[in-house]
Amino acid sequence: MTSPTTFNKLCTLNKGLLTPARGLTQGSQNPEKQNVFHILEACSPIHVNHVRDKLREIVGASTNWRDHVKAMEERKLLQSFLAKSQEGLPPRRMKDSYIEVLLPLGSQPELREKYLTVQNTVRFGRILEDLDSLGVLVCYMHTRIHSAKMSPLSIVTALVDKIDLCKKNLSPEQDIKFSGHVSWVGKTSMEVKMRMFQLHGNEFCPVLDATFVMVARDSENKGPAFVNPLIPESPEEEELFRQGELNKGRRVAFSSTSLLKMAPSAEERTTIHEMFLSTLDPKTISFRSRILPPNAMWMENSKLKSLEICHPQERNIFNRIFGGFLMRKAYELGWATACNFGGSRPFVVAVDDIMFQKPVEVGSLLFLSSQVCFTQGNYIQVRVHSEVASLQNKEHTTTNVFHFTFMSEKEVPLVCPRTYGESMLYLDGQRHFNSMSVPVNLRKDFLVEP
Repeated sequence: MTSPTTFNKLCTLNKGLLTPARGLTQGSQNPEKQNVFHILEACSPIHVNHVRDKLREIVGASTNWRDHVKAMEERKLLQSFLAKSQEGLPPRRMKDSYIEVLLPLGSQPELREKYLTVQNTVRFGRILEDLDSLGVLVCYMHTRIHSAKMSPLSIVTALVDKIDLCKKNLSPEQDIKFSGHVSWVGKTSMEVKMRMFQLHGNEFCPVLDATFVMVARDSENKGPAFVNPLIPESPEEEELFRQGELNKGRRVAFSSTSLLKMAPSAEERTTIHEMFLSTLDPKTISFRSRILPPNAMWMENSKLKSLEICHPQERNIFNRIFGGFLMRKAYELGWATACNFGGSRPFVVAVDDIMFQKPVEVGSLLFLSSQVCFTQGNYIQVRVHSEVASLQNKEHTTTNVFHFTFMSEKEVPLVCPRTYGESMLYLDGQRHFNSMSVPVNLRKDFLVEP
């Protein structure tokens, strides 16, 4: 997780992308403001927010589920607009994809019900949905073809690399602003930097910093497609682009050392062995006799599960289940798991390494399994596993694995693995927890709830 100091540096880097004409004042007297959208109510299929409307317009998606097959067939005609190579596409600047989105909770109180928790705070799961939609729209701004009415690209979320929260309270009675832009580009993938602010007095103050990785597919979403190269224009933008390259290298290195591919390190093996010894009954000389240390809980007893039926209402513009919906459901189950384990309200401090491995089809049965996999002090690391089964096929397929770091109001029990598989989950949770740069001080008024 990014420390406050590092976060402020990122904020400073991004200031170069914020032109004076793109402030969040009332009205829109400057043409630069055309990239500012309001998030509107979207509780029923016939009421959609402005960002979703814009995405449907760009893609040409149907708003009627009965017509979705015909709409997707029409997208086949856009194949001719796809570039044969990246060199054939005009380069773009970071400011070309820059967008601001307003969530007017203060000025439009009728929106609050959708975003409200029982503790009178903002639902973080809803924020995840908005970030996902914004990330896709940012990429369409980067890749737009002015000569084409609709985009031939199918842009989908591949990975939530990091979401780091500043120590700011989210009030349901103050306007929220999102901003985002493409910060790095590969051949067929794009990294998107997004930030969130909330109005305090007359100033929008930072709340979170998010990094998503999006991939471009062809018009039928069947194969990869090239995207426009990115040209940094300033030292600050060059630093953002360089960081994107480093992020890619870090992801590759992290994947290559996955516990599914390589054995734990010597230090990690020592950790697991010491934990195992701490659970042996001193009254017997047996590896089979296991007892819990003081203030500890078996990992297997920290699980919670849920089932969702994937209705058409939750589909994205490509008629698959919306990635933001999946993140919201996983987050809320993870929050409930942390709450049940710690015995008090938890607060999210980081989200990372959410890999969208397979799309979720409309009509699928979505199985979510959440468990605590690592604890330290007041911190709870929660892993949520997502898998689907079609109504016709009972075979389960993994679609996502989510990682959330929560902080409890009080010190939490030690979570103890009993099996080798749980020990690997423990080490994986420890690795994700250790990716935080600096621990966050527990401040209830500065942290975020579900």
